[in-house]
Amino acid sequence: MGAESVPRREVVTGRPRPCAGTTAPRPDPSPHSEERLRRLMRHQLRAALAAMALLALLLGLLPVLLRVLPFADAAPRVPLAVWLLLGVAPYPALLAIGAWYVRRAERNETAPAAAAPAEHP
Repeated sequence: MGAESVPRREVVTGRPRPCAGTTAPRPDPSPHSEERLRRLMRHQLRAALAAMALLALLLGLLPVLLRVLPFADAAPRVPLAVWLLLGVAPYPALLAIGAWYVRRAERNETAPAAAAPAEHP
């Protein structure tokens, strides 16, 4: 049995070099870019609050629904409908809300770049 080889440690002492094909200069910060950033943050916050409201509504209505439905006062055994309502029904809605939020966030991030106002020198 031989000794296991220890991976060699490497130390980086220089500044990182730009990758090939990324020679484009970074844009200077301007009032227009700051306004776009604020607009993006507002849109992202609005989308997040809408998704949270939908989730709170969905999950908040489950106890109300269980209380109102006639099988809530059934025998000590829990009916199959309750198990389906609690264990299966919320997940497609949760996935749909999550997918909607991701699409909305991606659209918010790409929309300002496409509709950016022309910067004046």
